[in-house]
Amino acid sequence: MDTAFELASESAAQLASATGVERHDIALVLGSGWGGAADLIGEVVATVPTDQISGFDTHAVAGHSAEFRSLLSPNGKHVLVLGARQHYYQTLDAVRVAHAVRMAAAAGCTQLVLTNGCGSTRPEVGPGSVVLLEDHLNLTGVTPLRGATFVDMTNVYSPRLRELARQIDDTLPDGIYAQFTGPQYETRAEVRMAATLGANLVGMSTALEAIAARERGMEILGLSLVTNLAAGMGGEELNHQEVLDAGRDAGPRISALLAEIVKGM
Repeated sequence: MDTAFELASESAAQLASATGVERHDIALVLGSGWGGAADLIGEVVATVPTDQISGFDTHAVAGHSAEFRSLLSPNGKHVLVLGARQHYYQTLDAVRVAHAVRMAAAAGCTQLVLTNGCGSTRPEVGPGSVVLLEDHLNLTGVTPLRGATFVDMTNVYSPRLRELARQIDDTLPDGIYAQFTGPQYETRAEVRMAATLGANLVGMSTALEAIAARERGMEILGLSLVTNLAAGMGGEELNHQEVLDAGRDAGPRISALLAEIVKGM
């Protein structure tokens, strides 16, 4: 067995022991602005600091949590909230970025919700907008896959789950997300390049996790919160506080939306 999957299985076993939940059903990665959703999804069964599980530490970017939470939703689903998202710019290792998703799959999760805070190339889809991912561009130049692992990415974001989200909020616009490596924000030229290639959202997460999830056969829903207009679109310089502020302001609304979606999964 590949060592990455061995570590994922080991971490899943540790998670089961720490939470008392043998198998989880749905995994959530809560990006900037999305953290409050966990409080609305269901009863907290257990909270586990990430440094108690193999392959993780306590380091988390501002706006992210350094813990895992096991929740029981009203429909009886066990929901695993994956804190301490490991970004590529932190690890420079796509396999480490994918570890949480692979652990979730080993823990029994068949569905994954990936959320993020991002920049928009469309002025009409500005800060505070929630966008439903229909596809992505992996512009990192790396992959969490190893060897001759040919994974179909045709429908990486589940049409079924996208339709479920639309039943809850039919105003959600579609979007194509481009993942850059970061941690620097994109230049004006890079944003124009991404837009020319078809992307209308830019950020530093999500695509590598989605690749790993599809390798394990998981059904994925992607949701982006626009926290700022991308470089060259709004005329202002970018900073992380702007991301945090936009997430805070939109938090209650987007948390309620995500909670309703998860309850329907």
